[in-house]
Amino acid sequence: MSALLTQALHIALMLALAPLLVGLVRFLKARMQGRQGPHPLQPWRNLAKLVRKRPVLAEGASWISRAAPYAGFAAALAAASLVPSFARGMAFAAMADLLLLAGLLALGRAAIVLAGHDVGTAFGGLGAAREMSFATFAEPALLLAAATFAILAGTTAIEGILAAIQEGGLGLRISLGLAALAMMAVAIAENARIPVDNPATHLELTMVHEAMILEASGRHLALWEAAAALRLTLWLALLAALFLPFGMAPPGLAPLGWLVGLGIFALKMLALALALAAFESAIAKMRVFRVPEFLGAAMLLGLLAALLLFVSTRLA
Repeated sequence: MSALLTQALHIALMLALAPLLVGLVRFLKARMQGRQGPHPLQPWRNLAKLVRKRPVLAEGASWISRAAPYAGFAAALAAASLVPSFARGMAFAAMADLLLLAGLLALGRAAIVLAGHDVGTAFGGLGAAREMSFATFAEPALLLAAATFAILAGTTAIEGILAAIQEGGLGLRISLGLAALAMMAVAIAENARIPVDNPATHLELTMVHEAMILEASGRHLALWEAAAALRLTLWLALLAALFLPFGMAPPGLAPLGWLVGLGIFALKMLALALALAAFESAIAKMRVFRVPEFLGAAMLLGLLAALLLFVSTRLA
């Protein structure tokens, strides 16, 4: 019962936090750039407005355009439900695996790519092609980071990795730092953040993620926006869980531990949001042909992390 309650509270937290986190990053970026910026709750207001509107579909749209937003949102929500936040021992903990997480992210990517191709617009096809080309670098980088944790902890299950870290079995290693850099680069690319993409405008010819949802409207656009917010939240929560694994409540019914874990989780997410806003304010958007180089560097970092561990364990 405690595992089910923890899981339900976690899902509710992720759903409530996701739009707020997007708004917070935008607000912090605006203040760093000397602008007033929108209110942090503005994404929630936008979703509430969009969800009341009926979607308008293009004349040539098929059932894919109707189903893809729901599939993309479901994949993002399923992935977010696997990443621990304020407590361990959730009901889905046995399924929380880095490989399954990568598969769910790939499923969400496939949904938005199919939606971009379905209508047949030039921007949609261009964005879908670039999205899949970037994925050929991003997905191996994530899998190599997972291989690093598999060598260190003996498993790719998030609960097993957390247990190994909290028991002090991993320690401070160069490979963990390389894996962290690789996963941060993948997180930036997966969430359309600068320098990989510009989530604040639809006017650039080099846009990738926004190009595939230009034809979406109403509830469908709300689902795409909510899925994007969930992906950003789950990535930040994953980085916090794997590389800042302190303050989580232990498994079991522990209301006081949940409150403490919730407060520490909020501080960690605030710090990561502040770091993301500072990074995006200081870095210019790169040319689109530079993005594979950026992700290729992330893949090489993940490969180097896994190779260093493999060689060290063989020599030992």
